[in-house]
Amino acid sequence: MKKIVSFDLDGTLVNGVFGDMVWNVGIPEEYAKRYPLSFDEAKQFIISEYNTIGDENILWYTIDYWLKRFDIPVSSDMLLERYVDYIELFPDTEEVLGRLKERFTLIIASNAARIFVEKEILHTGIARYFTHIISATTDYNLVKKQETFYQRLCKTLDIQPHQIIHIGDHPIYDFYVPSRFGIESYFIMSDGKDIPPILSSNQEFLERHTIRNLKELLTKI
Repeated sequence: MKKIVSFDLDGTLVNGVFGDMVWNVGIPEEYAKRYPLSFDEAKQFIISEYNTIGDENILWYTIDYWLKRFDIPVSSDMLLERYVDYIELFPDTEEVLGRLKERFTLIIASNAARIFVEKEILHTGIARYFTHIISATTDYNLVKKQETFYQRLCKTLDIQPHQIIHIGDHPIYDFYVPSRFGIESYFIMSDGKDIPPILSSNQEFLERHTIRNLKELLTKI
């Protein structure tokens, strides 16, 4: 029997605009102020630097690391606070959470650093739906690409993999990895998102576990 439903946060419950503004507007703007560059030049440089690390490395998610690396004299909290008005729930988020909370324990399991997660939870007011809010990178020092993360998650919750359902928008971190570990997982497929070759080999399984929006989840579980 399923006991817990786990949600990714960005791209699943809230849109990804807040994070995009911080990483791809706020930091380049601050860098352009500090050095004699246009915004476009600064952004190109900043993104190239992000890519030297990549999203499989925990430093990718650590904003204080990047502010120090670029010698930007702005606190991470101040930078994030500048863009909180861009945080927005998807239209069906609260309806789905409200209906699922009647049947399951709900948690958040995000790759985002806790400083981002807390801003988003506070701004949207959805903390009341969840018993646990977990940042993989801050709380476990892991990225969700590793089965170790889901092992730790199950240990924290004192459950077995077959007792949890996970939903997210990353085809590997939120779908392939937890599915391989034995967690019933659903992939939120947005328009234009590429399917990694590793998932294409089992098209029937992928189709059964792919949803286009959160409300569709209610027909699956």
